[in-house]
Amino acid sequence: MPIKQTKAEFDRAGEHMQDLKMRFANVSTQTIDLTPSFETLEKALPLDSLSHPLAMANTRARLRMATLYAVAQANNCLVAGTGNKVEDFGVGFYTKYGDGGVDISPIADLFKTEVFALSKALNIVTSIQNAAPTDGLWEDGRSDEDQIGASYPELEWAMQFDGDTTVLNARQQEVLSIYNKYHKANLHKMQPIPVCKVPDQLKALLSK
Repeated sequence: MPIKQTKAEFDRAGEHMQDLKMRFANVSTQTIDLTPSFETLEKALPLDSLSHPLAMANTRARLRMATLYAVAQANNCLVAGTGNKVEDFGVGFYTKYGDGGVDISPIADLFKTEVFALSKALNIVTSIQNAAPTDGLWEDGRSDEDQIGASYPELEWAMQFDGDTTVLNARQQEVLSIYNKYHKANLHKMQPIPVCKVPDQLKALLSK
């Protein structure tokens, strides 16, 4: 589902798709170019949306989610998530109602380093194994580490840290601060949607 994708990202996806198709008889592939749809949406949105790069990046993820659910429902399938443990439950590094909108999460209990180990064991194409993790939402191909400011091994350490912060070196303190900042800011993605609790007295009035 390319949307103004870098050639490297598009080529890796195509290589992975063809490899899976060759290895498994029940795999079929499809490329849906969402660039024209995204550009049409850009023309319809107000200028304050277009001038907000993160809002537009997240719109890409939400457009892909809508596409995935259309294809899945038409084929009686489920949408599988791609989030790992740090992304889904640590720093919340995913788009709400975008790549966070899924039916099942096959790798959400695995750290990123474990996902890489699994990909090696499963013989996933080397171009993906060697690629820097990226959300694929930016035309400049920036990596997750570029955006977050810490690597996944560092974030995994921070997610599991439960010790004395006074003995940490400068980089460890910086990583812990980065982790805590993202975790706090993105809790709204990881917790149930707030529900307005209507007082019983008001409900009683509504029933009269």
